[in-house]
Amino acid sequence: MARVCQICGKGPRTGHQISHSAKKSGRWWYPNLQRVRAKLPNGQVKRLRVCTRCLKAGKVQKAVR
Repeated sequence: MARVCQICGKGPRTGHQISHSAKKSGRWWYPNLQRVRAKLPNGQVKRLRVCTRCLKAGKVQKAVR
């Protein structure tokens, strides 16, 4: 399963981890993804992987059980 938000498409980013001696090694930053039961526009309920920014912005309508 990909580490990508299914609403906005936000995915992993790369960069450098820099030590005290300024030695660089590669590292990754991952989005904060949550599994959410969401109600789709067509009325269907589906489980999505959504970043917390989309949840907070109200781009996803959570489904009630």
